[in-house]
Amino acid sequence: RERERAAAAPPPPPTATPPRGVVPLTPMRAAIARGMSRSKREIPHFYITTDIDMGAAQRWRAQWNQAHPEAHITLTDLVAHATVQTLKKFPQFNASFAEEGVVFHPQINLGLAIALEQGLVAPAIVDCGEKSLVELAQAVRDLVDRARTGVLRAEEYAGATFTLTNLGMYDVESFVAIINPPQAAILATGAVRRVPVVRGEGIFIAEMMKATLSGDHRVIDGAQAAQFLVELKGRLENP
Repeated sequence: RERERAAAAPPPPPTATPPRGVVPLTPMRAAIARGMSRSKREIPHFYITTDIDMGAAQRWRAQWNQAHPEAHITLTDLVAHATVQTLKKFPQFNASFAEEGVVFHPQINLGLAIALEQGLVAPAIVDCGEKSLVELAQAVRDLVDRARTGVLRAEEYAGATFTLTNLGMYDVESFVAIINPPQAAILATGAVRRVPVVRGEGIFIAEMMKATLSGDHRVIDGAQAAQFLVELKGRLENP
């Protein structure tokens, strides 16, 4: 009973003194504010979501990591590699809108949203179209490490052509992301959850992940976005 009462009680108030009045924006927060305001003001966003069964991918990853501890693969690595391969098949998602037309980028620079204490950055793994899964996983670790130590190169800061963002580590089921100009799309993934699903006449427990694509309707149509997610889903469900 004591434990039940403790669980029902509200959490203690925070010990830190909350900020009061106007807190000036840091340079990073000011840059985020400008970029996101521009995106929502200028880009006609649309959003589509799909459910991906990650059971086979999770089993494959566990077997790989057990056999190759020196080349550890994370869930983000699997999603990133599948995203890059899908972008190769659908180049309009690796493009940008311009007044004179749609600009197709010659290489895939995959941006990764990384939360820092100062704010959010989305640096790019430059020219990753031909990287293997292991090579991409190494590039992801290197990019995250250098982002946290502040030693990113200029082309990594501003060169992304498509962005992947994930909040699964915070137990977020799904969310929609704002496109980073001048990119045409961004992919948001949530946590992998064990949930009941209906297949045929039976109910099964599956490891499902929601993926939401935000698209620029000046460059991409809904049917194209649906095809993109179908391709991504197929790659992750059949690793």
